[in-house]
Amino acid sequence: MFKSFILSYKLRNTYRVNSIIYSIKQLPLIGKKLPTALYASRGLKILGNIISTILEILNIFLGKALYVLLMIIAMLGVYEGGNNASNFINIFVFLSIAGGMLNTYMFNPTKDKYYAIVLMNMNAKKYTLSNYYYAMLKLIIGLLPFTIIFGMLNGISIFACILMPIFVIFIKTIYNSYILYDYNKNGKIKNENTPTKGIWLLIAIFVILAYGLPALNFTITENIFYILFVITAIFGIIAFRYIARFKEYKKVYKSLLTHDNIYSVQQLSSGEMIQNNTLEQIELEKGITSNKTGFAYFHDIFVKRHKKILMKSAKKTAIIISIIFLGLIILAYTNSDVKTRINELLMTMLPWFVFVMYIINRGTVVTQSMFMNCDHSMLTYRFYKTPKVILALFKERLKTLIKINLLPAIVISIGLPILLYITGGTDNYINYIILFISILAMSIFFSVHYLVMYYLLQPYNVNIEMKSSTYSVVQWVTYLVCYMFMQTKLPTLYFGIATVVFCLLYSIIALILVYKYAPKTFKLRI
Repeated sequence: MFKSFILSYKLRNTYRVNSIIYSIKQLPLIGKKLPTALYASRGLKILGNIISTILEILNIFLGKALYVLLMIIAMLGVYEGGNNASNFINIFVFLSIAGGMLNTYMFNPTKDKYYAIVLMNMNAKKYTLSNYYYAMLKLIIGLLPFTIIFGMLNGISIFACILMPIFVIFIKTIYNSYILYDYNKNGKIKNENTPTKGIWLLIAIFVILAYGLPALNFTITENIFYILFVITAIFGIIAFRYIARFKEYKKVYKSLLTHDNIYSVQQLSSGEMIQNNTLEQIELEKGITSNKTGFAYFHDIFVKRHKKILMKSAKKTAIIISIIFLGLIILAYTNSDVKTRINELLMTMLPWFVFVMYIINRGTVVTQSMFMNCDHSMLTYRFYKTPKVILALFKERLKTLIKINLLPAIVISIGLPILLYITGGTDNYINYIILFISILAMSIFFSVHYLVMYYLLQPYNVNIEMKSSTYSVVQWVTYLVCYMFMQTKLPTLYFGIATVVFCLLYSIIALILVYKYAPKTFKLRI
């Protein structure tokens, strides 16, 4: 088993090194100057191995640190007057259960598994078990320091802090053994990258329990955690034995490691699969027409034919947000403490809505649809890449994206002032206006941001595979910055004004950049 692990690790590391070299070649300015022979460079491969090792260490520690800091510690400040120890444990336990279903390690159909098990015909059981044990070991090593440090700082005993990473391992193992048992029974294997609606519902419930119970002062205490740990440990040990004795890993991976599954791991990496999934939602009736002309006509037809893809999610989001506001209004009328708390939050928590608007923004989905169902074919024609065409179409698309994102944004921008008024209001009536305008400004900002990012960093090739490391980095930075705003408390008036001014300036600068550079950057990746 150890030899299988070493061989698989070398294989995975080689793939990672080549990916690093590829990413270096995609960097702006210097990437084009680097030759293809770079892959054979011994010096660069050594550098790639060093970077790979650093990434492995960061994967072990940094990811776990960010998880504890952002998902748990950062949220503890929301529950003023609560028991931080119990809140910490409650969030950790329910997020661990949700994460156990989302990240199994074992049923993630990656390319290195395909290379090892299918192409190199490695022993599937030895490969699976050795790599799973390694993943669990990394989880303990990476998570343990942070559960001890941050757990003890919040009043949790060191013994409970030590048990927490082990609890996570047992949860994952129980779920993995269930998947294998279900495969034996039904002959179908679950791909962790395509959870069913039932799994998504369970995950949503556990996330709500993680963050909702502390708000109600009804949480898992340390003593309850010990009981849960013992129960989980019993089933976890049984699950480990089941996994170790399971014999059909070859058949499991034969079903799991299909072309579509492997290439769906990377965002938009399988164009055929994604286009097949969206084809049913495209309106192809002959009666669809438009009274516009030129590229405005071209875009209008596209929007009408793809309205299900473009508008369906925005409408659902608007409905869900409306229900949430209605629930908060009812809660405010029935509970005076909640009413006071909501009013206080509305006067200082406007920065939270940067992350909220980021989450509900449809920029990524809309630009993906534009590329999949239009640009990936049209960009093969020279006339489509001329400045006049690019800028004319960009203008129409920006109008559409703003309209789509404004649908749920308007619900929020109207709901917040109403909620503020119902919960006690404010002496400064400008706050009502600021709440309304700032939410709309955030929505427009994200619409501009994602469309500009698409045109300046167009990340896909003709097969709809992601080929831009810069685009991925910008996406990640956008997420991180938006999440960090959740940790910020500022007066609504000042933050709202700053938000509107920033969004206005950003939009102007971004549009100038598109006008100047998009004709050069909006093209198919190789």
